[in-house]
Amino acid sequence: MDYFKSKLFLKYIWSYLFILLIPLVFMTVFLYENAVKTLRTEIESSRLAQLSQTNVTIDSRMKELSEIASRISYDNRLSSYRVTNIQTSPEAIRALDQYKATSSMIDEIYLYFHDDTRIYSSKGLTDFEVFADNLSFERWDKQSLYNDLNETKHPTVRPADVVTKTGGVQQDRKLAYLIPITPNSLNPHATVMFFIKESQITNLIDSILGNYQGLTYVLDAEGQVLTANHQGDTLSTDALAALIKGITPGIQERTLDGKDHSIVSVQSETNGWTYMTVMPSSQFFSSVLDVRSFMMMIIGIVLLVGVAIALVLAKMQYQPISTLVEFAASRFPEKKPDGESRNGSANELERIRSALQNYSSRIDIQEPYARNQYLSTLIKSGNPDPLSSELVQLFDLKLNKDYLFVMVIGWNDSKHADMELRRRIASSLAQIELPDLQANGYGVELPQLDRFGLIMSFDSAEGIDLVTRIKQIMEQIRGLLLETLSIPPLIGAGSAYSQLHELTQSYVEACSAFDLLVPGEYGSSALFEEMSKTPSHSYWIPNHMQLKLVQSLKQGNIDIATQMIRSSVTSLQSSMLPALLVRCISFDLLNTILKTASELGEQQMLQQIAPNMVFSSSLEELESVLILLASQLCNEVKKETQHEEQTLIDRIIEYIDTHFTDHNLSLDTLAYEFEVSPSHVSRSFKEKTGINFLQYIWQKRLDRVFHQLKTTDTPLKDLIQEVGYLDTPNFIRKFKKETGLTPGQYRKLHRTTGSDAGTESAS
Repeated sequence: MDYFKSKLFLKYIWSYLFILLIPLVFMTVFLYENAVKTLRTEIESSRLAQLSQTNVTIDSRMKELSEIASRISYDNRLSSYRVTNIQTSPEAIRALDQYKATSSMIDEIYLYFHDDTRIYSSKGLTDFEVFADNLSFERWDKQSLYNDLNETKHPTVRPADVVTKTGGVQQDRKLAYLIPITPNSLNPHATVMFFIKESQITNLIDSILGNYQGLTYVLDAEGQVLTANHQGDTLSTDALAALIKGITPGIQERTLDGKDHSIVSVQSETNGWTYMTVMPSSQFFSSVLDVRSFMMMIIGIVLLVGVAIALVLAKMQYQPISTLVEFAASRFPEKKPDGESRNGSANELERIRSALQNYSSRIDIQEPYARNQYLSTLIKSGNPDPLSSELVQLFDLKLNKDYLFVMVIGWNDSKHADMELRRRIASSLAQIELPDLQANGYGVELPQLDRFGLIMSFDSAEGIDLVTRIKQIMEQIRGLLLETLSIPPLIGAGSAYSQLHELTQSYVEACSAFDLLVPGEYGSSALFEEMSKTPSHSYWIPNHMQLKLVQSLKQGNIDIATQMIRSSVTSLQSSMLPALLVRCISFDLLNTILKTASELGEQQMLQQIAPNMVFSSSLEELESVLILLASQLCNEVKKETQHEEQTLIDRIIEYIDTHFTDHNLSLDTLAYEFEVSPSHVSRSFKEKTGINFLQYIWQKRLDRVFHQLKTTDTPLKDLIQEVGYLDTPNFIRKFKKETGLTPGQYRKLHRTTGSDAGTESAS
């Protein structure tokens, strides 16, 4: 089949592509933006951690310098007297050199006593004028230097400045760190000045930041730039001033010089310095180029795979539709005005809808039987089907309340067993709502013609026990039947259970209670739970176990029979009675099984029991013997039931073959003819023959019509009525659908002589 000629198939492809592309585009944008954002956040968080580490490292180095200055202030070798003394000054110079060696940050160390004309370093004694002339600063003149050395009261760092030696030889950029001594004194007598190369600090920062490419600044507490490291673009003076003015610790974004920048900064708690990195935001996108390329490749692959998947899914979705279209075309061929077939029509769904409408009416007719089949299976075999929950929903069954139980309802007077009355009973019990008791029920047709099952579901009520609630429900059902049908019913009810699969136990109990009813003038009702409490001749074996055992054997239900035997034996084992007495009591179970077998016509079971199976075996072995006997009896009951059903179906088929021309022939007439329920006839007929009742009758009537059309000239209307079909137009439509020909065309095709004008007119 060329799928691409179908507009519906192409529509499916575009639908799947559309469904695929929209989330793909959003997913791609989301993943890309999220990847960039995540990567940027990781870089900024890493930068923040690195700057914090830089802060700690430089603070510790500056603290070392402060400690060196403190030690100098208390070092006797560096007292004013010893430094100025010709004999001890060499020792003082050596001491300064030793202090210099203790820190890698120090480029040079100087000691200056206030109002002195000399300055001391690790290299020796120098006149201040000579010192100032030899080392000149770009932004720190001689007088400012002199004033700062004499007047500084607190540790002060001068921003990095270009230092030039005598002769114009330019040196490195250096920072000057001035610490008055004695530290924290209101009247210091000297100043220790450290020269620190700017490269010492920038290299330290670079070693911590790694391969960072951007701007790095260190600001003092007043916002002056102490040192800066430029890798890549630089900021204008105005942009830098604006940045410094509004900077706050943390991660932020600012527009500087018309570009977006990512700014990460931390502030020292020790000296108030600010460490800051500034990076253009565009550099982050260059960091995700590999991610972008990889994602584009993934998008391309996903797109190709998506197209392939769209084709496969479209084909998978369209294939069953095309199959249904072919089926609809064969079953319901449409004709153009000129008689040409329209199988090439593009409106496939419309043609399928038309076919389904034709079948829906048939399904509606069969649904009550399917519903009854499900409920019947539920009470007889439990709930083993995993699709049962779906069937409950399909048949609109509300069986989800706290408790469920089964009632068996019948009547004793045979005159009530007429067709119309049974329909009214079935209609009344089909679905029951008891709002005041928070209960609802659903009727089930049992095989016996004069009995119905009723599955009740109800919620528990505070202060009312289950037995009382079941009695209330039974009484309302009894009143309903008396009021609407004037029938005194016989009602047997089983115990209430909380699980759906336990309904089979309640059904067995309901059957036991029903069988023990004594009919009265106004009907009769019994609750198994109450009947089982009456004294019995079995003494220590509970009466309800014996009743359920008998009923389960009669129904061929080996599961419940086994459960009752095991429960009875367990009860005996835990009774603490003498062994001989226990053995005697256990014979009640054997007698019950044998008595039931005898009632069912299975007397040969007594001959299968050997003395050693009973008298010389343990209680556990006896239990196995009892279960084996029960299993054999249940199997025989099933075989007998199957044989009876097959015999019944054979009789029904024979009856249909004789009476299929009767237009009144129906499931109801068969049910009352053979004294079984219509649903039982329908279910058994389908199981034994493979086709349903209506199909069988139609085929019989069709075969008769085929024969009559070939061999007689009987007018078509009379012929159709002769086979029991009163609706001639409907028969002709079905005939044409079955054969592709009208009855008149069929007759002409298969008759070699003559023609029937009446036939043509009727067809």
